Amino acid sequence: MKTRFVRTALILGLVSATGPFAIDMYLPALPSIGSSLGANLHAVQMSLMAFIIAMSVSQLFYGPLSDIVGRKKPIYFGMALFGVASVGCALAPNIEMLIAFRALEGIGACAGTVIPRAIVRDLHTGSDAVRLMSLLMLVFSVSPILAPVSGSLVVALWGWRGVFWVVAAAAALGLLLTATQLEETRLPADRTKSSWSSALADYGRLLTDRSFVGLCLIGAFGISAFFIYLANSSFVLINHYGLSPTVYSFFFACNAAAFIGAAQFNGRLTGRFGLGAVIRVAVHGFAAAMLLLYAVMLFGLDRLAVMAVLLFVGYSFLGLIVPNATVLSLEHHGAIAGTASALIGTLQMGIATAVMALAGVFANGKPLPMVAGIAACALSAFVLVKVVLPPQSADDLGRKPTRA
Repeated sequence: MKTRFVRTALILGLVSATGPFAIDMYLPALPSIGSSLGANLHAVQMSLMAFIIAMSVSQLFYGPLSDIVGRKKPIYFGMALFGVASVGCALAPNIEMLIAFRALEGIGACAGTVIPRAIVRDLHTGSDAVRLMSLLMLVFSVSPILAPVSGSLVVALWGWRGVFWVVAAAAALGLLLTATQLEETRLPADRTKSSWSSALADYGRLLTDRSFVGLCLIGAFGISAFFIYLANSSFVLINHYGLSPTVYSFFFACNAAAFIGAAQFNGRLTGRFGLGAVIRVAVHGFAAAMLLLYAVMLFGLDRLAVMAVLLFVGYSFLGLIVPNATVLSLEHHGAIAGTASALIGTLQMGIATAVMALAGVFANGKPLPMVAGIAACALSAFVLVKVVLPPQSADDLGRKPTRA
């Protein structure tokens, strides 16, 4: 049983990581992409935003589809589309074509993002779901550690276009693992109750569930804080602080390692204190670290070492927020796990993209606008947790299942 548990986490983590790998691996190449294609900072950032927007909206399609036809078939389609679009990115002659193929990549990668969450809910609830989600996040989070480092090496050897050939190969691997190693968890008997009309009705009910939406938003602002960092860190750290792409990759990996390390304590902490309590404490710690970083930067202490320490602390707390908020929001929606997972992903990715775009308006390659955006996201999560998870609330928040 334990071997199967770990194997499932490994496969789901690898499938989930395909899309983020396509983001993180090309971060060190963003400045060189701009130079190669004659594009400015905002145009290059649009290639990142196009991917995320497409990935966000597509979840509304993949979630119900996986409830209707099963979990594996949509993953097959998504991984295949992702691979073909990656080849298109590698051959793109200008920034406009790169943005278009990145959007197609996002549509394909979406399958590997939304469906594994539903599979976790198919298999487990409660602390077991937290354990599996944390193991999945362990594999998933290897991407932010390895991808920028490997991306910088690929860029050094083959240029930025080589990055997309590598992620195309990763898509092929994800397709192979899904076909040969992943079991179908949405059985035909379960699919008979699912349809596109019922999915629309379920979306409406979920959107009126105050606790579900609130937990989604807490996760959304946590993800938004990281997306702001994704979009701006290479310009800040490489151009402002003078790091090489390789050193930048290791700097970026340290924050991902903080996220991973904290997430692995989730099962133990939630088993002892409960999901709600862990989320509350983590949000308080995240907000304190990010607001302190903003304060020291605002008052002129522009030091890379200070930023490194406080980002490490903040993203450690973030590793206790995102997976736990996801598990808690899905806890009472097992019958429509695919649809609920899709709505979680769409709300979180949509908000994160909008926040990243808003932060991009103020981006100037300096650290203060980036840090201000991250701090604002942390403060928003702090306010939300006060409303959604007051200390006296039970972990199940008194919620009723959306559909039996």
